[in-house]
Order: sequence, then C-alpha cells, then structure tokens
Amino acid sequence: MTAAAPGLRVRDITVRFAGLVALDSVDLTVEPGSIHALIGPNGAGKSTCFNVLSGIHRPEHGSVRLDGTELTSLAPHRIAALGMARTFQNIVMTSGTVADNLLLGRHGHSRAGFAATALRLPHAVREQRAQLERAREIAELTGLGTHFRTPVDLLPYGDRKRVELARALCLEPRMLLLDEPVAGMNAAERARTAGTIGELRTRFGLTVVLVEHDMGLVMRLADEVTVLDFGRRIAGGTPAQVRQDPEVRRAYLGAPSPQESA
Repeated sequence: MTAAAPGLRVRDITVRFAGLVALDSVDLTVEPGSIHALIGPNGAGKSTCFNVLSGIHRPEHGSVRLDGTELTSLAPHRIAALGMARTFQNIVMTSGTVADNLLLGRHGHSRAGFAATALRLPHAVREQRAQLERAREIAELTGLGTHFRTPVDLLPYGDRKRVELARALCLEPRMLLLDEPVAGMNAAERARTAGTIGELRTRFGLTVVLVEHDMGLVMRLADEVTVLDFGRRIAGGTPAQVRQDPEVRRAYLGAPSPQESA
C-alpha cells in the first residue's frame, strides 16, 4: 500500500454562497517545510480558501488532505489539533496582556482539568508555570518579549499583529496559515515581520501558507505561489514564473491575455 503524500493537498474545491461561486474547482499543493503564497486581486477567493482549509467553511465538493488526513468534514478545533494554526486578516484577540493571549494558544496543550487548576493543585500549578514559560519563549522569538506583561490595547498596530502570530505559534503547529500578516504595517514593521516568518520556518521546520498583497514580501519569502482570480486558479509556480505569467499580468494590470488579443 502506498503511503499518503505528506503536506497539504487541495483537490477540486468548490464553494458557493447563494449561487455565487467563491471557489471554482481549485487545486493547490503545498510541500512540507515550504512557504507557499496564495495571491490574487480583491475578491479572488483567497480568504474563502483559508476558511475551507481551517474548517470554517465546508466546500460543496472536493478534498483537503493534510499529511493524508481528510479535513473537509472536521471542525476547526479538530483541524487545529492536527497541527494547523491560522491568523486572520483583521486582528482577533482578547483583552488582557500579551501573556494572556498567548496562554489561550497553549490551551490545547494543557492536561490539568478545570477543577485541578481552580484548586491550584500542585501538578496544575507546575503545568501553569511550564505553559507560561513556553509562552514567554515564543514571545521572545517573535519580538514581543519586552511586552509580555503589557495590555494588548496599549500596543501599536504592528505589535498587535505579531501577538496574533505568536498566539498561533503557541499551538505548536506544523502548518501556519497567515492571512495578510503585514497588512497595515509600515515599511519597518513589514520587514521585521517578514524576517520573523522566515526565521520561524527555518527554526521549527514549519510549513507556511500566506495570503498577502505585498508582492515584494511574496517574491522574497515564497518558494511557490498560487494565483486566484474570480475563484479560479489561473497560475502557479515559483515567484519568478508567476511574475511573468500573462494571465497574472492580466488579472493584476488589466492587460489582455494572449487569447483575448489574438
């Protein structure tokens, strides 16, 4: 029996909303340990694709497999338990400190029950200390160490985006889905976050799928790029190949494709 191919395999995914086709028979392959960018104009279906991968939306038909496990029938928390974590285009976090938010990401690694934690039984206290220390380590890795006890409401926008990245890392994922990780950041913040993503991939062997409109970042970071337009996959390949693709130029620049100009 042949072993299931590792990595992420998306095949023939179709999603409709009230008759509108958001994804139209999309295929996508993400190799383990790679950084794969999903790009396209606004409304191309990128966030819908992320919602399918993370279990928020169920496709009308098609298959999503992570290391051979079918995901399309699983709830988001089950998919997260398999090693997939994500961030969102708009910042989603609780009130409280950076530490509080990162500890939420550690919840899936907690073994002490609610009663043991509430009663502060010795094994629960030891676990809480270990979880806090791991959260602090991840804060340091993502450049948030000095803000660990700072309320998130007091942080600048770029650091709040990094809190969301750090919280996803606290799940100890094998695959990170990053939805516009540098959106709204200034140039220095974008460069810093891009560097962090590259370092995390190297350090932990993470597989990263990112949706991003910053083409400079995509071209620097991505090993492979998939391009969507009106819910269809129109191109894929290395950044250099995608940049020269006439269909991509048409989608972004409005230039006619060779078929249209013939």
